[in-house]
Amino acid sequence: MAKAGTWIEPHPHGIYVRPADLWIDPSRPVPRAAVTHGHADHARSGHGAVFATPETLAIMALRYGVDAGASDNAAFAYGDGFERGGVRFSVHPAGHVLGSAQILMEYRGERIVVTGDYKRRADPTCARFEVVPCDIFVTEATFGLPVFRHPPTSDEIAKLIGAVRAEPERSVLVGAYALGKAQRVIAELRGAGWDAPIYIHGALEKMCQLYAVHGVDLGELRLVSEADKAEMAGQIVLAPPSALNDRWSRRLPDPVTAMASGWMRVRQRARQRMIELPLVISDHADWDELTTTISEVNPKESWITHGSEDGLLRWCELTQRKARALHLVGRDLEEEA
Repeated sequence: MAKAGTWIEPHPHGIYVRPADLWIDPSRPVPRAAVTHGHADHARSGHGAVFATPETLAIMALRYGVDAGASDNAAFAYGDGFERGGVRFSVHPAGHVLGSAQILMEYRGERIVVTGDYKRRADPTCARFEVVPCDIFVTEATFGLPVFRHPPTSDEIAKLIGAVRAEPERSVLVGAYALGKAQRVIAELRGAGWDAPIYIHGALEKMCQLYAVHGVDLGELRLVSEADKAEMAGQIVLAPPSALNDRWSRRLPDPVTAMASGWMRVRQRARQRMIELPLVISDHADWDELTTTISEVNPKESWITHGSEDGLLRWCELTQRKARALHLVGRDLEEEA
């Protein structure tokens, strides 16, 4: 029996699709790249041509200066794609952030899906993950250990709103990554009935504006730099995690320090960051979602990458599923989790 997936080559810096002479999520500049989403450990500048969703190209233009309208670049809506070197490529929702996509490749009767990053639960800011049957399933494993079971997002949002109302003389400062997490927290707050203005750090402004352009309603946002300290009492403020303990936060009224991340499940990490209000809100699949997804896709092989590869690999072994770890480099497990 011929070995599966011989036409794609996992390298430490990305996955090379040999018949198409194209890379998926390469961490160094290449002539042709298919990009799953806009986070810095998957997307970068310097490629000759980029194939992605329209939203990902727009994010890459904003974050990395990529010319989204360049003649060599091409945008594809979910379900659409292109053919190169006999390989048929198509993009499908990954549920991670705005524009995130799984890439399905079909070649000589074999189907391979590269997921990039993904989550299974509903997110008001992006399309929900789609199960795509395939022969080889390339899955992330950021939270690939049984200890990582994310609570309902609604419970964490209720915890955040409760903290604001418990001490109305203070503000609650939430650390949230600029792409995806910040917009999701805002949208989840709106869905929970929080209709007051939400205050944001200037570093979040342009990405929030990009989300709004692509149809994600975030309600009224105000810049902290343009607000009086007194008016932010009893309000929610969002900032990049790097600003939580920065001098910038002194302009807030006695802020309660919060952080929205799947890593907040680990108490030691919350203590190290001096987080008073850990919010377990992740844009990655947890342990149950990872294992459920592999079961639902039911591939002949699972290829596991960037995260707790050994834990998910062991689960595959115990459930008689063929699997291997890819050991890609350049994937930041802390970033955007």
